[in-house]
Amino acid sequence: MKILVVFGTRPEAIKCFPVIEELRRRPGVEVVACTTAQHRHILDQVLELVGLVPDIDLHLMREKPSLTDITTDVLNRVGEVLDQVRPDRVLVQGDTTTAMATAMAAFYRGIPVGHIEAGLRTDTILSPWPEEANRRIVSVIADMHFAPTAAARDNLLRENIDPHAIYLTGNTVIDALHSVRARLAAAAVSPLPGHPRLRALLDEGRRLVLMTAHRRENWGEGIDAICRAAIQIADRGDVVIALPVHPNPRVAGPVRAALGTHPSICLLDPLGYAEFVAMLARCEVVLTDSGGVQEEAPALGKPVLVLRDTTERPEGVEAGCARLIGLDSRRIVEETRRLLDDPLAYRAMSRVANPYGDGTAARQIADAILSRAGAARTRAVGT
Repeated sequence: MKILVVFGTRPEAIKCFPVIEELRRRPGVEVVACTTAQHRHILDQVLELVGLVPDIDLHLMREKPSLTDITTDVLNRVGEVLDQVRPDRVLVQGDTTTAMATAMAAFYRGIPVGHIEAGLRTDTILSPWPEEANRRIVSVIADMHFAPTAAARDNLLRENIDPHAIYLTGNTVIDALHSVRARLAAAAVSPLPGHPRLRALLDEGRRLVLMTAHRRENWGEGIDAICRAAIQIADRGDVVIALPVHPNPRVAGPVRAALGTHPSICLLDPLGYAEFVAMLARCEVVLTDSGGVQEEAPALGKPVLVLRDTTERPEGVEAGCARLIGLDSRRIVEETRRLLDDPLAYRAMSRVANPYGDGTAARQIADAILSRAGAARTRAVGT
C-alpha cells in the first residue's frame, strides 16, 4: 500500500510526523512524505528536530503570497506529484490551504483522502479565516475522518458524514509532544531560547508568561489590543513575557513597535519546536490565539487564555483548562492577573485532564487505514 502524506506548515509537520513514523513501521506500507513548504522558514526546524526528510519538497514558499497563489500552486504542483506517485491514499492534516488544495487535487483524480484532525468547527465561516472554510471543504472530500475528540466526531455526524468513516483517535499533537519531550529528556537538554534578557529575568525569579499572536482575523485592532494588555501585565514587575514574533509583517511590525523596548517583554524570533516545548514546560500561563497551543499546553498542566472570540477547540474550555477571553485588553489583563494572583483559580485550570488524547492517535490512525485497506482487499477477493 502506497500512502502520500502532504504537509506544508509547521503545525502540519508536527502533527503528521508521528503518523508517518507509525505507518513506516508497518509491513507492506510505503509512505511518501511530500511538503509544499508553505512555511519554509519555520517548517525546516521541525523536520530537522524529528529527523524527517521529505521524499518530495515542492519549495512553494513565495515572498508575500496571496491565498490564491498558495491554492493554485498547491493544486497544480501536488497534482503533478499525484500523477507521478500514484498513491493508494492521500493523507492531509488540519485546515491549511495546503490541506484543502491537496484534497481537491486528489479528488479530481479519484484518489481517497484521509483527514487527520477532522471535524473541528466554529460554525462561523470567517473565524478563523480561511481555516474554517478549508476544513469544511476537506470534510466533504475525505472518506476517512480522524476526529481528535468526541465533539469533533459529533460535528461530522451533524453534517451527515457516514459514521463508519469517522474514527475517534485523539490528536496527534499529543503524540508529537510526548515524542519531543522524550527526545529532550534522552539528550538531557532543556533548550530555552538564548535570549540574554529572558534568561536574566528568569534567573531573578520572574514568572514566565508565554504569549503568541498571529491569526489573520486578529490583524489590526486585535494585535493592538493584545499589545496594550501585554504592557499592563508586564508592568507588574514580577513577570517576564516571552512573545515569539510571527514573521508576517502585519504582525511583526505592530508588535515590535509597541513592545520592543519594554524591559519585561522579550520578543523572540520564531522558536523551534523543541524550544517551544521547553517554554511551555517552564511557563506559568499561556496567552494565545493559536489552535495547536490550546491542545499542547493542557498536556503540560498550563492554563490557557484564548485570545479569540471563537474556538474550534471547545473541549478545553468545557473541561476548564482553557478560557475563551476575546480581545478586550482590560479583560486580558484581568484574567491573567486572576491566574497569577489566585492560587485556587490557577490550580482549578492547571489540574484538569487533557481532553485531546493520550498520545496513541498515530497508532489508531495507522490501524484504521490498514483495517480499511484489508477489508477492501477481502471484498475484492470475494467478488
